[in-house]
Formats: sequence, structure tokens, C-alpha cells
Amino acid sequence: MKRLTLLLIPALLAAAEAPKEWTPAYQMKIRNVGDVTPSPDGKSVAWTQTRAMMEGDKSENVTHIWLARIDGSNARQVTRGEKSANSPMFSPDSRWLYFVSPRDGQPKLFRLPLTGGEAEAVFEFRGTAANYRLSPDGKWFAFTGREQDTARQKAVREKTDFRVVGEDPPNNALWVVSSDPEIAAKTPPRKLTRAERHAAQFDWSPDSRRIAYAHTPSPEFNVGRHSDISEVVVESGELSTIASSVATEGQPRYSPDGRYIAYVRTTGGVASSLAVGSRITLFTRANGQVRELAATFDESPNITDWSPDSRRIYFTEGRRTKVVLYAMPIDAPPVELLVPAKGTLGQGVKFNESGTHAGLTLSAPDEAPEAYVIETGAPGRTPVRVSRANLDLPKPPFGETRVVRWKAKDGMEIEGLLTLPVGYQAGTRVPLVLNIHGGPAGVFGESFIAGPGLYPVATFAAKGWATLRCNIRGSSSYGRKFRAANFQDWGGMDYQDLMAGVDAMIAQGIADADKLAVNGWSYGGYMTSWVVSQTGRFKSAAVGAGITNLVSMWGTNDIPSTLDDYFGGPHWEQWDGYVKASAMAFVKNVTTPTLILHGEVDPRVPPGQGYEFYNALKRRGVETKMVVYPRTPHGPSEPKFTQDIMERHVAWIEAHFK
Repeated sequence: MKRLTLLLIPALLAAAEAPKEWTPAYQMKIRNVGDVTPSPDGKSVAWTQTRAMMEGDKSENVTHIWLARIDGSNARQVTRGEKSANSPMFSPDSRWLYFVSPRDGQPKLFRLPLTGGEAEAVFEFRGTAANYRLSPDGKWFAFTGREQDTARQKAVREKTDFRVVGEDPPNNALWVVSSDPEIAAKTPPRKLTRAERHAAQFDWSPDSRRIAYAHTPSPEFNVGRHSDISEVVVESGELSTIASSVATEGQPRYSPDGRYIAYVRTTGGVASSLAVGSRITLFTRANGQVRELAATFDESPNITDWSPDSRRIYFTEGRRTKVVLYAMPIDAPPVELLVPAKGTLGQGVKFNESGTHAGLTLSAPDEAPEAYVIETGAPGRTPVRVSRANLDLPKPPFGETRVVRWKAKDGMEIEGLLTLPVGYQAGTRVPLVLNIHGGPAGVFGESFIAGPGLYPVATFAAKGWATLRCNIRGSSSYGRKFRAANFQDWGGMDYQDLMAGVDAMIAQGIADADKLAVNGWSYGGYMTSWVVSQTGRFKSAAVGAGITNLVSMWGTNDIPSTLDDYFGGPHWEQWDGYVKASAMAFVKNVTTPTLILHGEVDPRVPPGQGYEFYNALKRRGVETKMVVYPRTPHGPSEPKFTQDIMERHVAWIEAHFK
């Protein structure tokens, strides 16, 4: 009887802590799951679980690694403490688990014996390192990084740390070091490439003698489209070119037999892949021949791996509201490998070195993310869940989420996700929140609605509000033509798509036309500011990291070339287009109470964009409030800020629905 009582205590405590409905504070308890990595021998699987640490003066996301048998049994946490552990990797013999952690201050690579024992650092590197990958023979680690800048550190100490914009960017080189700590202690990391090129994604050749790597002129986001691919011989450092053209070329992956290097390149020169699309391309190593493979559905493939027989390339890609796993035969069109019947895959699918298993995450609007493993050699097999990261957390009721479609003003079909209030009764009109994604080439997918994030959709549903998330023209996952349909037309038909969606929900008897709210982040923030400058039908608006003045945006953000793509050139060449698509040009029309949220150190959409809109609304007497989050770039990373943003969205809408 005593044992039964003890077993019941945790369940009773969990029930006592669980609210009757979703709130932003409770949504913060959901744990993110990722990096699902099967071992080479197909017997074990590792993954990461991330929780928000918000006790006292803490406000950070802490990640740790879990390990289980391939069937999910014997699951256990293998790293602990206040410092995160990320990027789990197995040794080729499956005896060691490697991971990255800043437990000693600077992030380092550690190895943990799976037979038992303490983790130890693999090597010392005085500088910044990332993107570790173990060679197929298990003898070497390659990584990207740069040495400590002692001159810069001295300048900081002496208060002479001025910076000349555009000069001496901190490029990463490619390095190698022994995976044996004893050898690495005697032989420090060796630089393979010069820092004139910024090393990015890379892959080891099957014989561990070469590395193919993508590189750009600098780490600046704006030059990311100028990516080429080279190959370096590990022993000699000899370089050769794999792909160097006006196209963007990246994601290099060797075939297991060593015959090919697969990579992704844009199909229309230097222009953004958003407009022209991308193809998986094969480089034949024996003769240097290059061949594009068949087009994919969205023309935006993300290479995951090769099949063990070197006949197929695995990749993920969005298809409407789902992420799908495909296989691309080297001589035929792609085929579906895994299309979730419910919900969606996460983007990060990882195959083990032997190709027998793949690790992935799955979630659905009413199912929190968990880690899964699927056996690749068994057709028709379903993924096996191996984690319980969120399974045991009590879940308050959800509102139903359904895929909805409507006709745009010009007849184009537009799709979105409608989440209804908890306990919704058909035929009842309810308040509607219009939520707009970023990008513009973002997309709303069938993922979990109650995790930490900018918009607490589950909480909205608990409040009795419906939420419409629209995949308007310009969204990804609907094909290249659809993705490029808003070029030189921001605020045009994309705006009409949104209004048509709202009107469709009203016509269906779901939305109350007198209780509408609108919000969005980044491009979603741009579109929110545009919406309220064009119509007064919304009771409230929340502009998150929103672009409000495209002219000043071009000269102050870190990706002006993206605006070139969308508007046909810089603002001095396309002045009318930039001005006519800016909410600031129509700010005199705004009457909607508007909440403005912005990161203080946002390089993508500088906070001046928010201040311009705030000051104009304030001057005109429109109800407005602006909240600026210190240390925050384009999106919040500190959990207390994330929770605050969710709570402010709820409070602002609630105050104006009364």
C-alpha cells in the first residue's frame, strides 16, 4: 500500500500543477526535441531535449542529450547540469558518444564512453569552433572555426576597438584534429583552408582523405548567395574546385561509393533561390561532369544523406502544410519515403552511417514533438517513438486545427490553418485572430500549437478565439511559381489573399466580423503594419519586428539584396515601388490600436523600423505601445522574453475585444 501511495504522488502533483486551459506560462513547459541520431550499429539512438530555465535570475534554454535502445526502451538522460550539451554523434564502432558543450566556459567537443564513465574533452582550441564532423574511419574530426583574435582583444582592453564596416570579416577556416584526446594533446588542430573564404557546410569523403566544403566570401548573410564548393586533400591541403559559378551552390555530400558529390544549386544564376528555385546536382569525381537531377515539388530540397548503395539521395522538402521525406534516384524523379498521416516531420532527419535507420521528430497541432526512429530497409514501416519528452505532461484541451482553402481575388487557391476555440459549436461566430508568417517565404505547417513561441495559438483557443494562419502567395512549400508570386507586389495580392481568407471565415459563419485582430513577425510584422494602413476593420494589431519603411530598411538591414530581388533593384532605382509598398507612406490612415515589439539588436529588421511606426502613431494620437527587448536579434532566445511576448499578445487582443 505504501508503494502504491508513493507511485501516485508524482501523478497527483502533476495533476495539481496542470491548469484547466493553456496559458503562455504553461506553454513554456513544452520541451523541444531534436538531433535524433541513430548509432552506426543500429542498436541505439541519441537525441536532445531542450527546456526553458527561468528560475530566479536564469532565462535560458538548456539542452541535454538522451539515449535509448533503438526500440525506445531503456531511455535515459546522459548529460546533465546547467550547461547545455548539443550535437550528439556516435563513433563508427558505436562505443563513444561525442557532444558539444560549454561546460568549461568556451564550447568544446567531449566524448562519453557508452560502457560507462565520465566525459572528457577531445582537444583544446584557442578560438571559436563549430560544425564538428567525425571522419568515416573515426580517426579525425573536422570543424570550422577561427583562432582567437588577440589584436582585437587587446584593442578592447585599451578602448581602441573601433570597427571599419566591411573590412576583415571574421571568416571561418576548415580545421582537422585527431579524435584521440592523447594524440590531440600532442598535435593541435591543423588548418586546412585559408580564411580568405568563409567555410560553411562540409562533408568527409568515404575514404576519409578529402573534404568537400561550401564557402562564401564572408559570413555576412547578404553574400550567402555567392556560395561555391571546393574539395581539399586532408594530408596536403591541396584544393580543387567542385562548383564555382554565378549560381548558389551548397550542401555537398559524397556518395558512399565515392563516385559522386551531390549538392544543391540555384537554377537561375545569382538571383535568390526564392525566385528561381534549386535542384539537386551531381558532380562525377572521375571526369568532372555535372548533371542536374529531376525537379522537386517546391524546388527547395534539403539534402539529408545518400542510400547505402549510392543510387538514391534522401532529402526533405515542404509540401503545403507538411514536411516530407523523399528519395531522389540518380536517374529518375523523386519518390516519397515518409509523408506523416497526421502532423508533420521536423526538418532535421538524420541517417546513421550504415543507412539502416533514420532519426526524426514528429508533431501535430495537438501532439507535442517527440523523437522517432524508422528502419529504412523495411518498406511500409512506421516510425517508432523513442522519447517521452512531453508525453507525460498533462495537456489541457485543444481547439481543433483544420486545413482550410479559399479563392483569392484573382481566383488563385490559397490555403491556411484554422484553429477553432476549445469546445467550438458549429454555427457559432467567434472572435478571429489573423496570424501572418514571416519570410515572406515562410509557411505555416501542421506542427504543435502549444509550445513556446511568438504566438500562443493554444492559449488563443482557450480564450474562445479562432486563429487563421494563412499561407498566402509568396509562401514556400507550394512550388516555385507560387513562392515568387509576390515579387514586386508586396502589399498587393498578398494583402488581398489575407482579406479573402478573413472574409471566407466570416462567410462560413465562424468569424465575428466585429471582433478581428491581426498580428505577425518580420514580414508578418510588415504585413500587419500594411493591413492597418489599408483598413480599419481590425480591433487590434501587433507588429513584431516589422518592416514599416522599405526605403530606410534597404540601407540599414543585413540583407538588402533580398529587397533587390523582391522589388527589382535598390530603392534609388525602384523608388515608387518601395514607397508605395511602405506602411509609413499611409500611416495617416491608421486608426487601429497597435502594439509594436522589437529586438534591440536586430540586424535583419533594425529597431528603427519599429520606432518610425511608433512615433508616427503616437504623434497622430493612435493608441500604441512599443516594447523593446535588450540583447535580442530578430527573434527572442531568452525564455522570459518569449513568455512576455506571448502574454502581451494575449493581453493586447483581450483588451480590445471587450
